[in-house]
Amino acid sequence: MLHGCTQSPDDFAAGTAMNALAETHNLLIAYPAQTRSDNASSCWNWFEPGHQRRDRGEPAILAGLASHLVREFGIDKSQVFVAGLSAGAAMAVILGKTYPDVFSAIGVHSGLAYRSAGDVMSALAAMQGNAGSKRPRPSGAIETPAMPVRAIIFHGSADRTVHPRNAEQILHAGFGETGEAIQTTKTGSSKGRHFTQTVIAGRNGAPLIESWLIDGAGHAWSGGSTAGSFTDREGPDASFEFVRFFMSAP
Repeated sequence: MLHGCTQSPDDFAAGTAMNALAETHNLLIAYPAQTRSDNASSCWNWFEPGHQRRDRGEPAILAGLASHLVREFGIDKSQVFVAGLSAGAAMAVILGKTYPDVFSAIGVHSGLAYRSAGDVMSALAAMQGNAGSKRPRPSGAIETPAMPVRAIIFHGSADRTVHPRNAEQILHAGFGETGEAIQTTKTGSSKGRHFTQTVIAGRNGAPLIESWLIDGAGHAWSGGSTAGSFTDREGPDASFEFVRFFMSAP
């Protein structure tokens, strides 16, 4: 579980209430902490090319942590997931792209697409929904499959920090143009907020990507607890839906 900017692991755990779900489903959760010496706002450095590649920077550290826990606790390798909020969600996308052999699914709440920025200025543009369609690959970068892992995406329609257009970019970039998808869309409401859910499934009907757009929600964890920052008590419970999606692997 990767926290957002200005957050701490304890804050993030409290706001998402993910530990209660861990008790119910017998999950082991790690909450890595970004240091202020590595980023003044405690953001994961998703926008820097040195942290967008396999075997480099923060992705290597985080994947290494997950792999260590797999070995230490004898975890089934097919049951390893990463989720995050905002900058943490952007880093989760990077991990899904660069370490599909470590993580089998990702949860992206209010995040950004893979390599949607390459420096601070382009990061600010991407956050406003103005990411370039293509950015030059870092030297030596290796192309990854369009959809190496399954993904569930949550985003508020009124998010003024990370524009909801970013969720669309993750959805479209995630699957690519394979011609093998079945896409369905439905609407509903939960805890006072309407939502639109788009599901892309493979030919066997198993969901590959779920994208939830929460009507009227801002830059906050949907259905979260006020015990933590950047949470919205209204709307579908993102933590519940993330775990449900993770555990429903075919």
